[in-house]
Amino acid sequence: MLLEGPLTEQLVKRSDRGSDDAFDCSRPIPPGSREYFEYLQSRGVSHFKVPLSWAQLIPTGLSSQPQQAVVRCYQSLLKQLLDVGLQPLVILHGSTVPQSLRSRFGGWESQGLLEAFQQYAEFAFQEFGELAHSWVTLSDFDDVWHDEQAANAPSLLQNILQLNKNIHQIYHQHFPDRGGRLSVGLKARDETTFSQIKALTTVDFLSVHIDYNCDSSANFLQELRNLQISSGNLPVLIYRVTTHNCSHSQHQLFGDLLHILRNNDLNIMGCDMKDMLGKLDMRDAPVSLDVPDFTRMTGFSNSYQKIRQKFETQTTGERDLVLAESFPSDFQWATSTESFKVEGGWLEGGKGETIWDCFGHDGLAFENQTADLACDSYNKVVYDLYLLRGLQVKTYQFSISWARIFPTGHRGSQSEQGALYYDKLINALIEYGIQPVATLYHWDLPQALQDSGGWTNPAIVEAFKDYADFCFSRFGDRVKTWNTFSSPWVVSHAGYGTGEHPPGVKDHAVASYQVTHNILKSHAEAWHVYNDKYRNTQGGKVGIALNSDWAEPMNKSRPEDVAAADRYLQFMLGWFAHPIFVNGDYPASLKTQIEKKKNECPSSVPAVLPAFTAEESKRIQGTADFFGLNHYTSRLVNSSKGGCNPGPVEVGDFQAHVDPTWPSTASDWIYSVPWGLRSLLKYISTEYLNTTKVPIYITGNGMPTEYSEDTLNDTSRVEYMRGYIDETLQAITMDGVDVRRFTVQSLMDGFEGKQGYSQRFGLHHVNFEDPGRPRTPKQSAYFFSQVIKQNGFGSSKHNGLKGLEIPFTRRSITLPPSEVPSKSKVIWEKFSRQSKFQRQMYHYGTFPQDFSWGVSSSAYQIEGGWNADGKGPSVWDTFTQKPGNTPDNATGNVACDSYNRLEEDFYMLRALRVKSYRFSLSWSRIFPDGRRTSLNQKGVDYYNKLIDGLLAHNITPMVTLYHWDLPQALQDLGGWDNVQMIDIFNDFCDFCFATFGNRVKFWITFNQPHTIAWLGYGLGQIPPNVMNPGTAPYKVAHNLIKAHATAYHTYDDKYRSSQGGLVSIALNADWAEPKDVNVPRDIVAADRALQFQLGWFAHPIFKNGDYPDAMKWQVRQKCELQGQSDSRLPSFTEEEKNFIKGTADVFCLNHHTTKIVSHITGPLSPVSYQHDWDFSEAEEHDSPVTAIKNQRAVSWGMRRLLNWIKEEYGDPDIYITENGVATEAKTTWEDTPRVFFYKTYINEALKAYELDGVRVKGYVATSLMDSFEWLNGYKVRFGLHHVDFTNPNRPRTLKYSAHFYYQVIKDNGFPTPDDEKMLYGHFQKDFIWSTATASYQIEGGWRADGKGLSIWDKFTHTPLKVFNGDNGDIACDSYNKGEEDVAILKQLKVNHYRFSISWTRVLPDGTTGHINEAGLSYYHKLVDALLAANIQPQITLYHWDLPQALQEIGGWENDTIVAKFRDYADLIFSRLGHKVKLWITINEPYNIAMVGHGYGAAAPGISLRPGTLPYIVGHNLIKAHAEAWHLYNDKYRSEQKGKISITINSDWSEPRNPHKQEDVDAARRVVQFYIGWFAHPIFNGDYSDVMKTIIQERSFAAGLPKSRLPEFTPEEIKRIKGTYDYFGFNHYTTVLAFPSNYGNLQHYDADRGAGTIVDRTWLDSGSGWLKVTPFGFRKILNFIKEEYGNPPIIITENGVSERGPVDLNDTHRIHFYKNYINQVLKAYLLDGVDIRGYTAWSLMDNLEWAIGFSERFGLFYVNRSDPNLPRVAKKSVSFYSTIISCNGFPDPALGPHDCLNPKPEGTSAPTTDNAVKFLGMKLSTNDAETGLNTTFALLIVAVIGVICFSIWFFVKRTHF
Repeated sequence: MLLEGPLTEQLVKRSDRGSDDAFDCSRPIPPGSREYFEYLQSRGVSHFKVPLSWAQLIPTGLSSQPQQAVVRCYQSLLKQLLDVGLQPLVILHGSTVPQSLRSRFGGWESQGLLEAFQQYAEFAFQEFGELAHSWVTLSDFDDVWHDEQAANAPSLLQNILQLNKNIHQIYHQHFPDRGGRLSVGLKARDETTFSQIKALTTVDFLSVHIDYNCDSSANFLQELRNLQISSGNLPVLIYRVTTHNCSHSQHQLFGDLLHILRNNDLNIMGCDMKDMLGKLDMRDAPVSLDVPDFTRMTGFSNSYQKIRQKFETQTTGERDLVLAESFPSDFQWATSTESFKVEGGWLEGGKGETIWDCFGHDGLAFENQTADLACDSYNKVVYDLYLLRGLQVKTYQFSISWARIFPTGHRGSQSEQGALYYDKLINALIEYGIQPVATLYHWDLPQALQDSGGWTNPAIVEAFKDYADFCFSRFGDRVKTWNTFSSPWVVSHAGYGTGEHPPGVKDHAVASYQVTHNILKSHAEAWHVYNDKYRNTQGGKVGIALNSDWAEPMNKSRPEDVAAADRYLQFMLGWFAHPIFVNGDYPASLKTQIEKKKNECPSSVPAVLPAFTAEESKRIQGTADFFGLNHYTSRLVNSSKGGCNPGPVEVGDFQAHVDPTWPSTASDWIYSVPWGLRSLLKYISTEYLNTTKVPIYITGNGMPTEYSEDTLNDTSRVEYMRGYIDETLQAITMDGVDVRRFTVQSLMDGFEGKQGYSQRFGLHHVNFEDPGRPRTPKQSAYFFSQVIKQNGFGSSKHNGLKGLEIPFTRRSITLPPSEVPSKSKVIWEKFSRQSKFQRQMYHYGTFPQDFSWGVSSSAYQIEGGWNADGKGPSVWDTFTQKPGNTPDNATGNVACDSYNRLEEDFYMLRALRVKSYRFSLSWSRIFPDGRRTSLNQKGVDYYNKLIDGLLAHNITPMVTLYHWDLPQALQDLGGWDNVQMIDIFNDFCDFCFATFGNRVKFWITFNQPHTIAWLGYGLGQIPPNVMNPGTAPYKVAHNLIKAHATAYHTYDDKYRSSQGGLVSIALNADWAEPKDVNVPRDIVAADRALQFQLGWFAHPIFKNGDYPDAMKWQVRQKCELQGQSDSRLPSFTEEEKNFIKGTADVFCLNHHTTKIVSHITGPLSPVSYQHDWDFSEAEEHDSPVTAIKNQRAVSWGMRRLLNWIKEEYGDPDIYITENGVATEAKTTWEDTPRVFFYKTYINEALKAYELDGVRVKGYVATSLMDSFEWLNGYKVRFGLHHVDFTNPNRPRTLKYSAHFYYQVIKDNGFPTPDDEKMLYGHFQKDFIWSTATASYQIEGGWRADGKGLSIWDKFTHTPLKVFNGDNGDIACDSYNKGEEDVAILKQLKVNHYRFSISWTRVLPDGTTGHINEAGLSYYHKLVDALLAANIQPQITLYHWDLPQALQEIGGWENDTIVAKFRDYADLIFSRLGHKVKLWITINEPYNIAMVGHGYGAAAPGISLRPGTLPYIVGHNLIKAHAEAWHLYNDKYRSEQKGKISITINSDWSEPRNPHKQEDVDAARRVVQFYIGWFAHPIFNGDYSDVMKTIIQERSFAAGLPKSRLPEFTPEEIKRIKGTYDYFGFNHYTTVLAFPSNYGNLQHYDADRGAGTIVDRTWLDSGSGWLKVTPFGFRKILNFIKEEYGNPPIIITENGVSERGPVDLNDTHRIHFYKNYINQVLKAYLLDGVDIRGYTAWSLMDNLEWAIGFSERFGLFYVNRSDPNLPRVAKKSVSFYSTIISCNGFPDPALGPHDCLNPKPEGTSAPTTDNAVKFLGMKLSTNDAETGLNTTFALLIVAVIGVICFSIWFFVKRTHF
């Protein structure tokens, strides 16, 4: 206790004792008492003496007759004390005994007076006991005793002590659990009394009056010790201290007193401060006064004044000094986001609407912007994690969207998808070693809760508690730090006070305070939930993040301004902090001001501050494990008369200002005032954390910039961050404040509430104009990453960094020279005869754990700084400075500016998590003129910094010594054509090995020497642009090989033993695929192509030290034919061969493409390396093109090349040191083609490793970022990161491919996804197994027995409509082969057969006016045969073959078709219905409407009105189906007991980029416009809102009066909805969707607004549109379940096609059915999709509509070369029948199953008569083609021979 009082009649702030009598409630409480109490509380006083007047309270002496006015007066006084935070110390008696009692009983020796006092005490406890917990019965026992001592001293003492004992007992009986205390007052000098007190009475503490003399204080400590001992070590309250002889100049002596009081040997519980406050005011004390314990004990200066005193004498220089020191080693660096600002996905996963959604949709944000998409973080978790990895933060603070978890705000509405999103985010953070910090509420209240009053409704406390409970239980096992609320002051003030924020309530008087009240209670409840239920198991922390400015007095010398600044803090920070961290209640100044305003403004609406009950206060106090602080700026505050409005400024009587010299920001409320943070931290530590010792987490600090062209170069933010971080460091190191975390707000730009996207807080720029929301680091991001790296501002030194030694196998065996062709031709024998299916099959697996994943660059391409710091010019510098040499005269002068932006490159490498980085050294940066004598230390320093930085991030440097940029000074000597270059290069290498080799363990001497020799010195296309194709390439290559070998031996001899690195050379090679693997000389040519490109360098180095024989022989022969005596290919001496062979520790391969090679005879003139080849190269035309001509993406060549190297060069360790693809410059961050490239090429490398045993050790993606691409300048881009070369800052933006490559690195390859894993199990016992056909596709008999013409009859007989002129006149002749069809169905073991009825076969003109009984008879016979075979028929009424007669009156466009279709159905039901139990009304209405009436690619072939006709046709199809269903339901169902539905077809659609909302939306539209077009009306009623809205809006935009999509009437909607008994579903494939803008085109595709592509890894089929994508099947089945209420599903079509040569061993179809049916099983068993049946398409090969017979879907092959059209089983028949027999997939782990005994089927192609006559012989087409080619070749040889002979003859004659 720090004790003051009592209140005197003459109220003054400082009074000498005895000047006034104690206030006794005989008059009203003096004016100004509250201010006086506040003053005392501000000075640190905790308790105040309140002596009761017995005489005033009970003048009659009878407790039953109190003076009620006096009782109320004392009650008011006690409450006033409590209100300002002072605890009363109540003294029952210290003045006058009531006169009536004194007259009646006399003195204290009277038993009657003692009893009266005891009754009075009970009365006082009853009236005031709830308001006070500390009591003294008699203020001065000595006075009472000594006054009465003459009468009967011993008995008097005993009586009074017994009285005190009785009162003590009564008090504790009345208040057993209040922790109250009671004592009696004594004088310290009467030590003899203490022993009696101890024996005769009971007290809870000792209350003493003590004297202190400044002139004789030496014995004071001993006096206190004696007092303690004699009292039995009771706690001592120095109830009154009287000082003597203490002047203002004796501050130090007061310090001595306080040192004594704080002595650890003494149990001092409190001290009277009245004399001290009266005689010594610390404001008057010198600042230098060294009495630290005085302030600590007394709190003379309150927290705010202390902070002012500490910092107000600082000079500006001292204040702004930056500490070059580090933070504590365990300091946490964080960044943050808030859900509504970044997530987007505002309706994803069932998310509920929030108040911010409504705010945006109401147009209340800047330029009507919304947070609907925001940063798209809902889809971009991996993108955001990339940024976090780049930053190096270890803590990420994000908020959870309440409405995403509980859409209505209540648990009953829980969205599992919302919870899964946060699971995904949290799991990803933890996986990357980043600690998640979750904020439960950051302003985005579910609108449903706001509709019930929001935070003003007390019921929200329980709702928030339940929400918090769910979050703790769901995420708390991983989240260990929780903020309940972030900046709740903003919610109360801006949301419910000013109304600037949603929900826009303007009610400062009531709502604002009520909101705070409910937030505090909500916070406390959440804390207690965690504390009670989760803390023990989860071990986390829960706190609250409070926002506060620092408040500085406007005029520091004005006490009023100082007090106003203090109030400002209390109104902002204390409003929330005081209840939580101090006493469970609002700060006294807040309550005082509100009461003051009530008195000052009686006619105004007052501010209503709710009161906490005692229980609530207790529950709130201490509910924080840390103090979260959001701080951004400071204010200058002055005192003012606030007036009568209830706002905080008015109630608080203060005004806030800014200093005009403070740097401003884009926000008018944030100014950069870093020093305010240090003051605020010290203030918090002093004001709130003195007792509650919890750490401070800075949970938000940042500033906005305006969006501008230079938004990336945010130097103002860098300075802001530097200042605020430094002030935090000073608070920790100099002030001892316990700050544990600093959070920069925010990770990226976001939706900033009312300001929309006009203000940017992000460390990363988000391009909100691009729907992909690309993120680009700003300069502040790089600055922050550096601060994190250095843990502050201390120096960052990389001492003792060593490179990781790379294991490799040294091979000492000399390999023999390659044969001609080489033995490696086995690679073509192994792979070139693979089927397309085998070649395309994707392989799942992983690389070894030590696999090296890397990325690359090269010096000239990225560094820039072309003439910086002494760098010399290179040949590329010279070349590019000359206009016209490169596109747009591009140069590498700046390039990516990596010379100045290393930290930005490190950021990308960190984010990618690569293990290695391949870069090259610029020779002319180290040796400007190429020689050691010109050494440039700054160049060396640059590479040291780069290498050290890589190693600091555990990235292995792979250093290329020469990547084409020869110093120009050396080229002036002849360059690589000069043999002296060997030694010059070796000297450069020697220097590099010596300088960098202690850290670099992977060296590459040359990059692509083939390119240097051929393009640089042969074709002259690249510098040094020497055009000498016949000799220079060979000579240059010769020198390069010897230079490489020399450098290798230098390393081997001088450095390997100490450095332990490896050396190699990076060789480039295309794969050479023979044009015809069956032509031997094409194989020889392909082998020669590899030898001329790769073997030229690899053969000497990896084999025998010499060139390959194929090359030597070829060049020698050419030279002889050219009349040259010597070969142009130089020779190595034996010594050189021995020197060269084996000079590579690993094989480094650069590979990009494949060429198709065939043999030619090259020209003899002009002399050229290229003409020496005798082979031609062509593109592989089936593969995708790239942005570089003749460099197609032929992924399968990678595997073959790796295998060839293995065979050819003795199975070396192989590092793929360059592999990548060029895209056009306009392709920025959405580089899907690059993703496909890496996905396929890396997979081929994986196949080589896992399947073929190739020793692939590493892979390097080309390249890290877009760069200068040599002769292409900046026209093409290879980077994983986009670089904006138009911006001088060269900002780097991650591309989609960077995320993909990171994932590959993370997974170490391509582990088998769950979708690809087999599920073993069975379908339900009555599962339908079926196969299907359609009438026009198989029946034939197109005019037989009275059949009428259909639209397909006409379509196929129209020229150029059907491929190859095929038609269905005969088709499979099933009209005549019904028995054969049933026989193969029995062989297949199906239990159902789906077929369609030809409308025109039974109703030739489409109407019931003429019924063709012959046609009906055919179907009767077929049904009967099926039933006899125990196969149930499933009939499709309409499978596209509309009677032509109906088409001529409009067909499906004419709504009369509905009735005609009903009539047709009626006939069929009546004739066949008693035998058929499964019906399909219409097959694939989408294809009828869109393909037949939109694209015109199917009958009836209409394409003129694609924007309207398909919708009209679809409308009538739906109505026709519904009428047929109702007909069956009403007329036939009860008797026939069948089921009827419609078959709807649809692809599944995935987003092209799954991390992009725009692509996600496009994929949804594709599905809704496909399956939803017809399913939605039938299963849900009416067209989907998506279709209706889009088509209507686009129709209106085109000026149409109404939507092009017809509308159903309410009656029609009702009649259509529910017209199904099951969901008939046809499915084949999946597409990747992306948005596509067709402008104002009125077309279905334009309405859908989406384009589609396919993934290159998906297996092809015989149909261009059908890619094998099993995973999509399960997804679309689940979509049907969720979208349409889990109807019973019968899959009515699913299958795959082939084309080309017939192969009955249809392994691709077996693969298809195995995987697709297994996905169906997963949907059934794992997902609960109600699947009742599966139908394979098709029973047999048939007419595939407009494709004719070229594509074959059948399980049975139909031999069309045989007039009998026999059906031959393919291998898939056996497989499918086995699945049917097993009713699924029996688990092999359970042993062989009886069902797994299929009968063998034919596996060889049937004999077909496709012979032709050639030169009188009957040959096969292949043999005839070979014969023709041979004859033609012989003819050419003969002609050339004749010409040559003629020339020879002519020359001979001239010599004569």
